[in-house]
Amino acid sequence: MKKIIQIARLELSLLFYSPIAWLLIMVFFVQMALDFVSGLRAIQHLQQFGFEFPFLTDVLYTTSVGRTHGIYFLILKSLYLYTPLVTMGIISREIHSGTIKLLYSSPVKISQMIYGKFISMLGYNLVIVFVTGLFLVCGPFFITHFDYPHPLVAMLACFLLLSAYSAIGIFMSSLTTYQVVAAISTFMVLAFLNYIGGFGRGIDYVRDLTDSLSMPTRANRMVGGLLTSRDIIYYLVISGMFLAFAVTRLEMARASRSFVHQASRYLLIVIVGLAVAYISSRQPLTMYYDATDTKVNTIVKASQKILKDMGDEPVEMTEYINVMDDSYMNGDPANRLGSIARWEPYLRFKSNIRLKWVYYYDSIPVPQFYAANPGKSLRTLFRERAKLLELDTADFLRPDSIHKLTDLHGEGGRLVMQLRYKDKKTFLRTYNDGEGFWPQEAEIAAALKRLIVTPPKIVFAMDGYQRSVDKIGDRDYKMLLNMKTSRSSLINQGFDIDSLYLENSDIPIGIAALVIGDPKVAYSPAAIVKLQHYIQSGGNLMIAAEPGKQGVINPLLDALGVKMLDGTIVQRSRDYSYGLVTPALTAAAVTMSPALAKPYQDKTPVSMPGVAALNVDHKHVDHQSDFKTAPLLMTDAHTGWIKKGLFVLDSAALVFEVNKGDLHGAFPTALMLSRKLNNKEQRILVSGDADFFSNKELGRNNIKTANGSFAISVFSWFSGGKFPIDLSRPPSKDNKLNLNKAGVKTVQIIYYAVLPATIILLGMVLLIRRKRK
Repeated sequence: MKKIIQIARLELSLLFYSPIAWLLIMVFFVQMALDFVSGLRAIQHLQQFGFEFPFLTDVLYTTSVGRTHGIYFLILKSLYLYTPLVTMGIISREIHSGTIKLLYSSPVKISQMIYGKFISMLGYNLVIVFVTGLFLVCGPFFITHFDYPHPLVAMLACFLLLSAYSAIGIFMSSLTTYQVVAAISTFMVLAFLNYIGGFGRGIDYVRDLTDSLSMPTRANRMVGGLLTSRDIIYYLVISGMFLAFAVTRLEMARASRSFVHQASRYLLIVIVGLAVAYISSRQPLTMYYDATDTKVNTIVKASQKILKDMGDEPVEMTEYINVMDDSYMNGDPANRLGSIARWEPYLRFKSNIRLKWVYYYDSIPVPQFYAANPGKSLRTLFRERAKLLELDTADFLRPDSIHKLTDLHGEGGRLVMQLRYKDKKTFLRTYNDGEGFWPQEAEIAAALKRLIVTPPKIVFAMDGYQRSVDKIGDRDYKMLLNMKTSRSSLINQGFDIDSLYLENSDIPIGIAALVIGDPKVAYSPAAIVKLQHYIQSGGNLMIAAEPGKQGVINPLLDALGVKMLDGTIVQRSRDYSYGLVTPALTAAAVTMSPALAKPYQDKTPVSMPGVAALNVDHKHVDHQSDFKTAPLLMTDAHTGWIKKGLFVLDSAALVFEVNKGDLHGAFPTALMLSRKLNNKEQRILVSGDADFFSNKELGRNNIKTANGSFAISVFSWFSGGKFPIDLSRPPSKDNKLNLNKAGVKTVQIIYYAVLPATIILLGMVLLIRRKRK
């Protein structure tokens, strides 16, 4: 060990007495300084115009997305450019000058020489990492609640990557007597390892091989804040393998050996290295550390609990990809690594999730597609598409084969995943919305939980020409409840949606809630009897009606002690019609669902175009006193009033007319009722408006509203909080950059002038001292 240290000290002194080493440090620092100051300037400029930057430490130092990229993420792409110029002469100059023969005859072992030179490179790499740390030390001075662990892990990633590059450079230097050839060869190998990950992604075995050879992929994960034992061991294995290659190369050069002997020794090194890497990459043996403050690389506790409750039974995820649909490109084998990466956070907590992919072709519900290809059979269209995409038709199941395998009816031919656990299965869909194509943690966790609990079912009564959960009309409810391509739709958040006619069917037992949405005509006596029996049995209920239908709805409300008042609430507004009422959330709404705390604090209203006021009928309260009643939404007494009689919204401005019975005041537009019955809590909601969760109001973009949050919270309340799953995380703390323009200018002077001058001065001092000696 002593000889190794002596060699390392000698090599390290040679490195720092070399102008090349100092020049590379200077170029490296300038590159980082340019990225750092430009990112800092952009953030400061945008922040003064009101842009917010949550997770500012990540934005400035490590992120790979957004308006600016983190400096550690950017520098990873160019680290391989620096190593070859340092390692090019580390062995080749010994061979070229002939001093290698003296080393062969000395008591120093070849392995000691290689390890000593490698340790000297580790020392140089530490200096490089120290240079990157110069950008880290200033962070706490102008970022509030600076997130230290995250960039420190990014620095570790840079060090491990540089160390692996150094080991490769040492080996390449041992292959030739010419330093320039060694440098070029190292450049080529490192460039190959940097870009190999993008090749052969459409072929299973080739994709796995190129991904395992791609070194920056693992460093990118570490820069993102996720440190795993698998990635650390990988870099150590790569370093060890190339150091062993270098030792073997020099030993074989000293003593003549047969080709078979040489090849077998190299092969043994490869086998041992790959075996260690493979064993350490097994999921049960992998250890994780999430360095981010809010653990953004780790699924939340609720998701972890779902996986824990599944026990040791395996979960099977099968992804069905239809080549005829446009969604095929997302499921193309070339994108398989992304699919595996999406399941990595779940495999961390349940290692026996089995991933499968099934490719097939089948018809899609797109009339335009067939209109553009008249007279062609599905088989012909499939062959044409396979030829266009350069696909092997043998890799795809026929329609009859896929129909025998599973029932994808109703999924529209889109890419869809099916989860199986024990004897249960459920779909996990893909989406067409602004949040991307793939399901996120909310949808994945909901699908997994459906496998271990009875999903809550929301049933809509269709008597009286009520609104539909299957139509996309303005007044219908498909967007919130039953749109399979929308991730926020309740069908993708763990709920089952169904409908029935009370006249002809009994209300199912055990449903989460029965919904009566805007009946146009009175219920029949038979339907009312069924509804009353359902209420008396403790069933959850939602009744949403419209002004003008008091005669239809009040008979249904009698049993609840609630009455819909005559007239329509109108609201004075500078920009909108009198008919658009925007009641505010109450404290009771937050009690119903803590998810409404933020819109309640921000005073975000719920839009209700045409709403009637509700009132607790005190004549019924005495004998229905077991119901606890609380308003969820209240109108503003200063701008709204109840307008009686007929009126026209698009003519003259409305005025308060006391002689016509108009009433001033703040009125509840939604009431929450609850009571203990049959050892459970019965939950009922009554709304004087049936539009607040309609397709039109959920899509309203001319005013910021809380309609979506409120509607989802109502159905979550009915499910007992089981769905949607609460995925809330602590808010980020490092949200503010405490720098003005003058401060940015100061930082610019420090990193563009002061620190570079210091590095140049230090290098000159050492080089001058060396020259004098």
